[in-house]
Amino acid sequence: MKTKNVALIAMMTAIIIVLGFVPPIPLGFIPVPLVLQNMGIMLAGAILGSKRGFLSVIIFLLLVAVGLPLMTGGRGGVAVFVGATAGYIYAYPFAAALMGYGLKKFSHSNFWLELLIVWVVGVIFIDVLGAVGLTAIAHMPFIKALISNLVFIPGDTIKALVVVLIYRRLKKMNVIER
Repeated sequence: MKTKNVALIAMMTAIIIVLGFVPPIPLGFIPVPLVLQNMGIMLAGAILGSKRGFLSVIIFLLLVAVGLPLMTGGRGGVAVFVGATAGYIYAYPFAAALMGYGLKKFSHSNFWLELLIVWVVGVIFIDVLGAVGLTAIAHMPFIKALISNLVFIPGDTIKALVVVLIYRRLKKMNVIER
């Protein structure tokens, strides 16, 4: 792997970590808070592409797994991979990979298509797998978990919009290589 790719992956991992420093907003009716860190996952897939975005998120998750408190709220260790947020966390690397693939394959400089790709993968895909995790781990009925996830849609949609705007700007500046 080229030094440039290693640096880009490390930089994106750092961005994901920094976004985790923003305090979570607990909701009370669902054991999953509102976070900004998932925007870093969207950025990884959009900016780095499928493979490098996936690797960036995997490195982040490995750092969390060894106990570094890098998840939103200062959480870390193996416990986060078996808690209520596990479904969301397991979705992260695959969301980055799918988003990178989708943007490379289908976007062709169409803003609305790019937003749709980022939204479907970065919001819907992650929320559905999060609902699966809530069902499996927190024993919440699947439909209730899906309905509870609706609270995340407006904020995550704004995050997806910001990601697409950043992606388009970097693409226009020829910073993004595909």
